[in-house]
Amino acid sequence: MKQILRTTIVRAALLSAALLVTGLTALTLVPESRAGSTTPAAAEAVSSRDVAATGRPAFTGAEGLTVQEAAPIPKDVTDDRRRQRNYPEQPPVIPHSVAGYQLDLNANKCLTCHSREFTGDSQAPMVSVTHFQDRDGQVLGAVSPRRYFCMQCHVPQTDAQPRVQNTFKDMDSVVRQGQGQGQAPGTPAAGGGNN
Repeated sequence: MKQILRTTIVRAALLSAALLVTGLTALTLVPESRAGSTTPAAAEAVSSRDVAATGRPAFTGAEGLTVQEAAPIPKDVTDDRRRQRNYPEQPPVIPHSVAGYQLDLNANKCLTCHSREFTGDSQAPMVSVTHFQDRDGQVLGAVSPRRYFCMQCHVPQTDAQPRVQNTFKDMDSVVRQGQGQGQAPGTPAAGGGNN
């Protein structure tokens, strides 16, 4: 009985792995009608390139699909310049590379520059005082555990171009636009009140 159970579990694990690999591979596939050049020679070149790179074909089966190259990963912005925030209470973005930073239960590389004791030497901005408060507003002697994992809120910048047009306006430009139309500062725009 144990042998049958063991065999069933192994078969289920292998089937799950095969489905996972097939599903992940399918994410990189595009119908030939959208993939550009779909001549048999081009398809063969793509297939042989994949086999050469990984030692196995990227996808076998499902006629009408071909492999599409993934876009390159955008580079980090590393100019160490502070960025203007778009809205009140927005966490500041990270203006430097964080590649290789250890940030786990054992260590927080960010605090080697941004903690109170090291900002004098590093000239990095100190962690906000709000990071030393627990959820009840009690001030702590060290960074609150709920604020310890910096990249939950703070993100590095990249040189990626937006995939869709962004029409976001920061609060200052909305206020200036309202003042330019004769509105008093702090009054809601027409139709913008709470119902």
